[in-house]
Amino acid sequence: MLLALHKPYGVLSQFTPEPGSAWRTLADCGLPKGVYPIGRLDADSEGLLLLSDERTLVDRLLNPRNAHSREYWVQVERIPDNAALQKLRTGVLIGDYRTLPCEASLLTPQPTVHERVPPIRVRKSIPDCWLSLCLIEGKNRQVRRMTAAVGHPTLRLLRVRIGHLKLDTLALPPGKWLELSATQRQEVLA
Repeated sequence: MLLALHKPYGVLSQFTPEPGSAWRTLADCGLPKGVYPIGRLDADSEGLLLLSDERTLVDRLLNPRNAHSREYWVQVERIPDNAALQKLRTGVLIGDYRTLPCEASLLTPQPTVHERVPPIRVRKSIPDCWLSLCLIEGKNRQVRRMTAAVGHPTLRLLRVRIGHLKLDTLALPPGKWLELSATQRQEVLA
């Protein structure tokens, strides 16, 4: 079984609560027993999260040697110039790790996305914009650390695609899930 969940803001990508944490968990999403997340989205990130009871999918989808693409829309402070985007594309140093090359571009036109509760902080004197980042790896808080490393802190982060499966084609509101059809499963694995 392979499920797609539109993970909302404020939900941990796990079923067990963290001691002392106010974040909700996947246990609040009404998912079937025996499924586990394939990868993670931080509690303050949103978007497409896959869950399965098939352990063989984990390596196929997450190991960078398999070059399985994931796309994120990232709302950042200020408008990155070409030099900042090129740094993202070629890899940036986060801690003692250099990220693998990725695709990075300004989203044009800027997307319209659902409102987040609570909303992001807005500073009238600092513009923001949306980027698309396509990665084949997923280190801890990698996208946020990458944008910060080039001087554009992340305000909001949504995973919008895994493989060729796009969140918008699923028409899932935040917090809802569905079992993927055979065709949708092939889109994930492509």
